[in-house]
Amino acid sequence: MNKLFRTVAFLEGVSYILLLFIAVPLKYWGGDEQYVKLLGMPHGLLFVAYVVFAFLIKENEKWNKVEFFIVLICSIVPFGTFYVDRKYLKK
Repeated sequence: MNKLFRTVAFLEGVSYILLLFIAVPLKYWGGDEQYVKLLGMPHGLLFVAYVVFAFLIKENEKWNKVEFFIVLICSIVPFGTFYVDRKYLKK
């Protein structure tokens, strides 16, 4: 389950970065909404999967409340999921 969470975390992080730094600027500066529409749904699904998997593996990973809160907050911070992978998941 840990490996699957790491994969979801990586994909969620990449989709978030693409959405924030490529799709959104193209939408507002270039007037092209297609990339936001293309990346929005997959990112949303990956975000939900990240949160669900975090709840599922928190006992196995023995995260305390603060660590678990950090794992959840990192899902909304750009590059946060990469920090979680390095700090809490890589063994």
